[in-house]
Amino acid sequence: MAAISQNVEEIRSRVILGEFGVRNVHSTDFPGNYPGYDDTWDMQKFQEKFRIDMVSLDDSTLEFDMVGIDAALANAFRRILIAEVPTMAIEKVFVYNNTSIVQDEVLAHRLGLVPIKADPRLFEYRNSDGSAEEEGSEIDTIQLHLKIKCTRNPRASKESSDPRELYLNHMVYSGDIKWAPIGNQADVFAESSIGPVHKDILIAQLRPGQELDIIMHCVKGIGKDHAKFSPVATASYRLLPEITLLEPVTGEKAARLQRCFSPGVIQLQEVDGETVAVVANSRLDTCSREVLRHDDLKNLVKLGRVRNHFIFMVESTGILPPDVLVTEAIKVLMTKCQRFLNELDSAEMD
Repeated sequence: MAAISQNVEEIRSRVILGEFGVRNVHSTDFPGNYPGYDDTWDMQKFQEKFRIDMVSLDDSTLEFDMVGIDAALANAFRRILIAEVPTMAIEKVFVYNNTSIVQDEVLAHRLGLVPIKADPRLFEYRNSDGSAEEEGSEIDTIQLHLKIKCTRNPRASKESSDPRELYLNHMVYSGDIKWAPIGNQADVFAESSIGPVHKDILIAQLRPGQELDIIMHCVKGIGKDHAKFSPVATASYRLLPEITLLEPVTGEKAARLQRCFSPGVIQLQEVDGETVAVVANSRLDTCSREVLRHDDLKNLVKLGRVRNHFIFMVESTGILPPDVLVTEAIKVLMTKCQRFLNELDSAEMD
C-alpha cells in the first residue's frame, strides 16, 4: 500500500514530457481524482509545503518561485497582476492646438499608452456617476501639459540636410510632457517626480510652424478596463523543469546530450578519464524535447515538470517597482477571498 501511495504521489506531483505527448496533466488537485488515495485538502499540510523563494530582483524585473499551490491559484495571481492592480494613466486628452500630421484621435491614443510614474495608492478612483467636476480634483486626477512648437534653427549650416540640425523641437518625446499640479498637489507630492516613466518615447514629428498644445488628465484605473492601466509589461509563470538521467551518459553521447538542451542545463565532467554528462541546472531548460529525436538518447533521459512549483517572472512598466506590484497583487487576492467569505456568511444567514 505504501508503494502505491508513493506512486500516486509521484503522478500527482509531476508532468511527464513524452515523445508524442504529455502525461499526468491535471488542472486541479480536487479531492477524488485518485481512487483509494487520501488527497483531501489540509490547511496544515498546505502551510508546511507552501513557500515563496526570491530568485532575482532589479528596478524593473522580479523572478521568484511560488511552491506548493494549485495551477488555478497561480493563474489567478498572474491575471491579477495584469488586470487588477491599479495604476494612473492618461484618460482624457484636451487638444487645444494640433497642426501636426498626426490626427487628434491617434495622438490621444499614443499619449494614453505612455506610462505615468505616479503612485496610485495616493489617489482615489474617479467618480463615475457624472457628478464630479469635468476637470477633476487633486485627490483623483493628475494634470499634464504638452506645449511645443517646431522652429527653424538659425545656426544650422546651409549645406545641411539633417532635420536634427535644421529644426528645433522637431521630435516630440514623452519627456516634453510636464506635470501641472492641481490644488495642493505641489505641496503634497513635492518629493515625487510625477510624469512619464520614460523620457524618450516618440510621440510625433513636427516641421517648422507646426505645434502641439494639449492638456491631459490622468485617472486611476485597472488593466481589465483598458490595457494602458496594466502595471506590467509581462507577468508569466512556468513549471519548474525536471531532468533525470536514467543511465550514465558518457563519451560522444554526453557531448551530444549537452547540445540537446539549453546552455547551462547539462555539464560535462571528467570522471576517471572519461567524459560524463550531469544535470547542472534543469531550471534553465526550455523543454524543447530535442533529446527525444535521438534514438540512442531518448531512453536515457526522463523529462518532466514539477506540477506545484511555479517560476514567476514579473516585468514592471516602471510605474511601481516589481516587488511592490507583487505585494499589491497579494492584497487584491486577499480582498477577493474576504469578499467571497462575506458572501458565504450572508448566504448562511439568509
